[in-house]
Amino acid sequence: MAEPLEIRSGDARRAAEVLLDAERSVTARGPITAHWPDLDLPGAYTVQREALHQRLQRGETLIGVKLGLTSRAKQIRMGIDAPSLAWLTDAMVLPAGVPLPRQRLIHPRAEPEIVFVMRERLAGPGITAAVALGAVDRVYGGIEIIDSRYQDFKFTLADAVADNSSSGLFVLGPLGRSPEGMDLAHEACLLEVDGQVVDSATGAAVQGHPAEALALAANALGERGLAIEAGAIVLTGGMTDAVHVQPGASVAAHFSTLGTITVAGG
Repeated sequence: MAEPLEIRSGDARRAAEVLLDAERSVTARGPITAHWPDLDLPGAYTVQREALHQRLQRGETLIGVKLGLTSRAKQIRMGIDAPSLAWLTDAMVLPAGVPLPRQRLIHPRAEPEIVFVMRERLAGPGITAAVALGAVDRVYGGIEIIDSRYQDFKFTLADAVADNSSSGLFVLGPLGRSPEGMDLAHEACLLEVDGQVVDSATGAAVQGHPAEALALAANALGERGLAIEAGAIVLTGGMTDAVHVQPGASVAAHFSTLGTITVAGG
C-alpha cells in the first residue's frame, strides 16, 4: 500500500492527482475520505471531473459514460437509492480477444453489462426510458473490468465516485443490434469462470430495464449541464456481482441474443 499523501479538505485537484497516480503506479491505497472526511457526493463528482480533465490533458479522448450500482442489491449494500455515474475514455477500451494487461490493473473484477451506442444526443432533464431507448443506435453485450484504486475494494460511495466508479477496462461483444423489437428487460446472461457458471441475471437487474438506467444517466448529467453525446458508449451497469479475475483465468458472458464475450485473465 502506498504511503499516505496529504490531501487538504476541499482540494479536488490534489485528490484527483492522488487517484491517478495510484492508477499509473498500479498501487492500492487508503480511501480519499481518510484525508477528506467531509467529502460529499457533489465534492466527489468534482474530483471525478478534475481527474477526467487530467486524463484529457494527457491525451485520452472522452468516449462515453458508465453507470455503477444500478442493481437494487448493490444500492442497499451501499445505503443509497440511485446509481453513480463516471466517464469512459479510449484508454479504457480492451479489444476483443486481447488478454487483460495485468501490469495496468491492481485487483481486476469482471461483470457483464448491456451496452448502448448512441445515435442521437440525449440531454436531460425529463428524459424517459422510452425517449432514451429511441436515441440508441446499437445494443451490445459487454464485460466491464472494474479496478478500484482502494485497498481491498473498501470505500465509501464518495470514495468510489471520486475514483471514477472503479473504472478499469471494458470489452464489447461481437454483435450490435438495433434496440427495436428487443426485450432488454429479459435479455439473459450467464457469467462463466473457467467453464463454470458462477452467476446469471437478466436486463431487469439494471434499474428494472437498461433504458431506465440510460434515462437516469441523461437526467443526472442534465442537472450538471452535461449530456450524453451522439456516438457515445454507455455501460448501463453490472447485471451480476463482479467476480475476481485471477491470472490465467477465463471469464465469459453468454447473452441470450447479444452473443458471447470472453476475456482471458492474462
